[in-house]
Amino acid sequence: PELLTMYHAFADVQTADMVKLDVPTVDKKVVALKPTETVLRLADEIAERAERIHDRAVDVHVDNMLKVTSDGKKVALDPRVYDRACEDEQDSKINACIERVFEIWERTTDNKGVQLIFCDLSTPKKAFKDYEHGQDFDVYNDIKYKLVQRGIPAEEIAFIHDANTDAQKMSLYKDANAGKVRVFIGSTEKC
Repeated sequence: PELLTMYHAFADVQTADMVKLDVPTVDKKVVALKPTETVLRLADEIAERAERIHDRAVDVHVDNMLKVTSDGKKVALDPRVYDRACEDEQDSKINACIERVFEIWERTTDNKGVQLIFCDLSTPKKAFKDYEHGQDFDVYNDIKYKLVQRGIPAEEIAFIHDANTDAQKMSLYKDANAGKVRVFIGSTEKC
């Protein structure tokens, strides 16, 4: 409380109740998926690493809890982020996301609905035009490739990472407002 009081001494804090903004309602849907066999196997491996670290059976320069946590996040998103040799599993989170994004894209074609996909890991390593599916891998390009294969025009899918300046970001946002970009993929920080 004391720290908050000090902060209020120099900051002008406005809560949502104080600022009357016209905020659209959000239709949130939680999609629960069962982990694949690969995810379960890799999660067990990561848990074993954590036990070895806890038991001080491994040098912290070789493995540590920060690495374990990072690897766990990668496996949870898609095993291919953790180990490129893993298979593209049909029941993965990424493929479930693609199913839903495509269905919503189709359903909202008349009003040019825009979707935003937040993804903080496995950001684009190459421009989509240089991406070779099956050869290269990052989640952003994998999603875009599969959506384009289903019929969404490539120019309707944008990566916020392609906008390096505020002017470029504004241009992307204008394209989204105009219905030219209908699927946006970006990290929380960049979006």
